[in-house]
Amino acid sequence: MDAAEYGTDFGKEFEAAAGIVWKLERAQHFDEGDLPSYQAMLEGDWERSMKLAAQMRPGFRADNPDRMDFRRIRVVEEPLSQYLRWELEVLAIRAEEGENNRVVPVSAVRPYEAAGPVPELVLFGPTVLYEVLYDEAGRHTGARKITDPEVIEPCVPVLASLFDAGEDLRAYCARTRRA
Repeated sequence: MDAAEYGTDFGKEFEAAAGIVWKLERAQHFDEGDLPSYQAMLEGDWERSMKLAAQMRPGFRADNPDRMDFRRIRVVEEPLSQYLRWELEVLAIRAEEGENNRVVPVSAVRPYEAAGPVPELVLFGPTVLYEVLYDEAGRHTGARKITDPEVIEPCVPVLASLFDAGEDLRAYCARTRRA
């Protein structure tokens, strides 16, 4: 499905979701379009970028209803790119607003990358898995929706294992800011 179809479908799944929702992010750069905080970061204005990111807080709070435990696993390659530094700061704000975010080093996913980088995934319970698609520049292009339990079920213990092995994202950010 294209990006618009994915957005509509994702919205329906999100509204119906309860319990644990998983997200795995592997790419080290995404194109965030005209998002003001992202644009300020690209322009080299870190202070303005962070002020604009803080203004997104109310939307992040709304993205985390009490019925859901949104667990994000962010794969990081060091040294961190400027984009990833920016994204981790934004994700730290999301964590303050209810997301349960962990960071894992790229070495944690290497065993699953014999055929290439692991895909970006969003998993709603045992019935819906999205492989979120991006072009080579990191622009979101859509998703592939998977509903086959034989494909979905083996993903859950892998995601849980990565999450359990991960470092709390806020602690990771605090540690890497000092470095």
